[in-house]
Amino acid sequence: MSAPAAGATSHVAHPITPFEKKVGHPPGLFILFFAEMWERFSYYGMRALLVFYMTKGFLGYGDDRGYAVYGAYTALVYMTPFLGGMIADKVLGQRRAVVMGGMLMAAGHLVMTVENKIAFFVALALLICGNGLFKPNISTIVGGLYHAGNRGKRDGGFTIFYMGINLGAAMAPLLCGYIGETYGWHYGFGLATFGMLVGLAIFVAPTRVTQALIGLGAVGAAGAMVWSVWGDKLMLFVNVPIAIALVVASVFATTALGHGGIPQEIGHAPDESAAKKKQWLIFAATMLLVPVFALLTHLTTIAGFVLVVFGLPAFGYLVFEAIRATVVERQRIFVVLTMCFFSMLFWAFFEQAGSSMNNFADRNVDRVREERVLTQADVGKTLDIEVSQEQLGYARAGKVFTLDQLDALKKEKATKVAWTVEPAHVGMGIGGSETPASVFQAANPTFILLFGLAFTALWGALAKRKVEPSTPAKFALGLLQLAAGFAVLWWGAKTSTDRGMVGVGWLLLAYLLHTTGELCLSPIGLSMVTKLSPARLVSTAMGAWFLATAYSQYIAGIIASLTGVSHGDEESAVKTIPAPSETVAVYGDVFGRIAIAAGVACVLLVVLTPLIKKWMHEDKPMTGEEDEAPAAPKADAPAEA
Repeated sequence: MSAPAAGATSHVAHPITPFEKKVGHPPGLFILFFAEMWERFSYYGMRALLVFYMTKGFLGYGDDRGYAVYGAYTALVYMTPFLGGMIADKVLGQRRAVVMGGMLMAAGHLVMTVENKIAFFVALALLICGNGLFKPNISTIVGGLYHAGNRGKRDGGFTIFYMGINLGAAMAPLLCGYIGETYGWHYGFGLATFGMLVGLAIFVAPTRVTQALIGLGAVGAAGAMVWSVWGDKLMLFVNVPIAIALVVASVFATTALGHGGIPQEIGHAPDESAAKKKQWLIFAATMLLVPVFALLTHLTTIAGFVLVVFGLPAFGYLVFEAIRATVVERQRIFVVLTMCFFSMLFWAFFEQAGSSMNNFADRNVDRVREERVLTQADVGKTLDIEVSQEQLGYARAGKVFTLDQLDALKKEKATKVAWTVEPAHVGMGIGGSETPASVFQAANPTFILLFGLAFTALWGALAKRKVEPSTPAKFALGLLQLAAGFAVLWWGAKTSTDRGMVGVGWLLLAYLLHTTGELCLSPIGLSMVTKLSPARLVSTAMGAWFLATAYSQYIAGIIASLTGVSHGDEESAVKTIPAPSETVAVYGDVFGRIAIAAGVACVLLVVLTPLIKKWMHEDKPMTGEEDEAPAAPKADAPAEA
């Protein structure tokens, strides 16, 4: 007997457990929480290192080349979910797609540990293919856990799921980023491989084994976060709360899984027997795409052309489906497509975090907690000092000390040098500890962990008072806060020191504003897609959502290239990075332009909000509810709203 269609995942009828009735969320949510958490740990662990690996590692790329590859890779990562969603809808089902995608991604992270140019691009290609199958389908399974009559909880469920994403994203820079920058790139990528394998095992293992994996994985990762920075009080202050959050989440999850898991009827193929026969054919076809994507990430201009060629028919397909649908379905699909556009703008700006903002933190944000500063009494002395970011921009032996020189000394492990103190060096910091720039990528997910539940509670409280902002209004708030975050970076650059250094507080404030903006947009957007899309198109529409993000990633790479200040030769791996005083204005100017563009997008969305609200038809049943026959009432079933 065939299982229910994958596209029907969002409205498959299944019993409501006593746990779900009491807590409000099904126990299976916490399997998906930890599976996605570890997958995001692997993805963001690699992302935290990727630009630095290309510019500081064996590839020796300059900024422009590094940003181009980064943009092409992240764009293709978000393009393939459109195909992955369609494959799950038509053939594999969500469960098989998630497992196959996880295997490919684990292989990609493992290959990334090999310092070889061909291996590097093959690794990126494996990650692109794997993400295409994994990402849209695990999100669709989350939507499928909630009953039609329980749709009010779905937004909250997606926010909890989103917190799992960000718990993994917060752990990633603190472990993969810190260890990769401190001890070696391959150690960071190796940890990413381990994370992906753990997440995959959690998804497929029996409940008891899943509980053990969640618990042991949490304790091991929490211990590693504390051990890796032991002795560094500031890093302990950052790492310990994340470690505690991880352990607490694991305790709650293992308790919840004692009451059940993911219902068996969710996520299966339209025809299980056909899926078993075709899964190896799809796997073989996917492997044939690996060299294609490897080439596209290398030839970045062609990748942009492919996005256009692929994207137009993909969105055209959804428009075609909208035209032949009912009026309500048609207008809802148009709402999804409109919100995809504004989401694309948001992420094109937001995703500077992994590229230009990452390099800005490395080059122009003061990350050193110095022991003392040089005074007039030190002039004329020759001191043995551990060089760090504190020496950038100062002259040494008649030559300005720049980041490429510091990186070369770090690579040779010869950072302790004899430094003759001159009058111009008075006020320069020495000693202390330097926080790796990649660690600051943990700021955004950490803020989400702090404020995610608060936003869920806020929306609930506003809904009770019937003043909750609509979905487009929340998107507009997100764009407004994003604009404010980049305005903060612009002001930080404008008020930098004479040496071109910016206080770390400005960077953290920008990340905070970006995060609150993200909480107004991203989890709400995921929920909106599953609610508004017709049941037959849920995974395809989710893929379109990520396809819009693919365009944003490519655009983000183009925007980041406007900040390019490092010039390198790919073949000789020779790079030149100007002093901070010469780069700070470049970053500040671009960040200021982004602030203006995000503000304009916010105003445009506010103008369109009344029409978008009308086309959402929130007074009518959401996706799949029109077709769902009411189940026989049960004694413990909640009353329909």
